[in-house]
Amino acid sequence: MPATPTGGAAAVDISSMTPQERASRLFDRIMRLSEEGKRDSVELFASMAIPVYESLGPLDLDARYDFGRIAQLSGQLDIAQAQADSILRQAPDHLLGLVLAAAVAEARGNQSARVAFERRLLAAESSQLASGLEEYTRHRVDIDNALTAARRRP
Repeated sequence: MPATPTGGAAAVDISSMTPQERASRLFDRIMRLSEEGKRDSVELFASMAIPVYESLGPLDLDARYDFGRIAQLSGQLDIAQAQADSILRQAPDHLLGLVLAAAVAEARGNQSARVAFERRLLAAESSQLASGLEEYTRHRVDIDNALTAARRRP
């Protein structure tokens, strides 16, 4: 009988994946590890993911958000800020750019910037969600969590 890898799942050969597939797989793993509170693992996998994202070439807004979230969760706030800035430069009301910018401001202890980004987020919510962007569906939990937090704060 063949041995089953720990956890019951077959090992994945990442060398057969495209760089975008590797980036997506690493993003999903890092988000899961973060939810589980495994900070050391987040940092380990972020150190793998960041070079992958940097090698992808021009990033769309969704990939910039993913890259920025990985950087933000691993404490690399300059990278996270650069991704938020790039998103908002291209699309000033993009919800994911505003969510990321507010999270970076919060992590830096810049409450006035956080409040400003959260106000923009609340103002853009209806029109942006109505746009039906695919990345809004993919990251709906992040958007909803940020909106809830923004509504609770003064």
